[in-house]
Amino acid sequence: MRIRIVDAFTDRPFAGNPAGVVVLDRPGFPADDWMAKVAAEVNLSETAFVHPLDGDAEADYALRWFTPAVEVALCGHATLATAHVLDREGTVRFATRSGVLTATRDDDGWITLDFPTAPLSPVAPDPALLDVLGAAPLSVHHTGPQTDDLLLELADEDAVRSLTPDLTALAAYEHRGVVVTARADDPAAGYDFVSRFFGAAAGVAEDPVTGSAHTALTPFWSAKLGGRTDLVGYQASARGGFVRVALRDDRTLLTGKAVTVIDGALLA
Repeated sequence: MRIRIVDAFTDRPFAGNPAGVVVLDRPGFPADDWMAKVAAEVNLSETAFVHPLDGDAEADYALRWFTPAVEVALCGHATLATAHVLDREGTVRFATRSGVLTATRDDDGWITLDFPTAPLSPVAPDPALLDVLGAAPLSVHHTGPQTDDLLLELADEDAVRSLTPDLTALAAYEHRGVVVTARADDPAAGYDFVSRFFGAAAGVAEDPVTGSAHTALTPFWSAKLGGRTDLVGYQASARGGFVRVALRDDRTLLTGKAVTVIDGALLA
């Protein structure tokens, strides 16, 4: 069985966010335990498992995502990586735990994902969490239901880039992850906002580029930036990556490229 490692939300190897992609050659998923073990072995933030759907009017493939520790309800970069591996022209439809998601490829290799927009609910800052993060946010929101993250706006881009949270303590929190974000210091740099994502509770210390988090970042920054609906986010991890986003009411479009860096075989 083939497995690929694909760098997503980048146009060059060893940047963006790497994902494992396992394309199953027949309908039906293997045992959950086997997929969890493969994801733990791959040990990337996400490994995607996808199989064809025969005779399904709504979707072409079924898709699931696993971190090294848990299965998640929504993942952007591994969906982009899967669409890249399938290498189909036009639009591919995926049946997932978050409904039917689509990926559309253009002639230049850009892939656009159509995801549900995450609702944002303001919440009171948790003093203990702020101690763990080492930052005082301007605001805190809960995102969900597919993402179940906390989104914290920080004072400026430097505060986001220099953050050094206690990842061991952060793993004790029940939410999938914590997103920190700020307005770009210099919009001429090519992006409108910056972010980082910490998912210690889901087995991901810091995710390089988190597509699903941008389903919350997009409506948040659209409201902050005068109602603009087409933006660019930069995730300031060590690898880094750009996500072109577009708010379309209850849907968010995420656009990026991807590069396959490893193509191998699963022997177990």
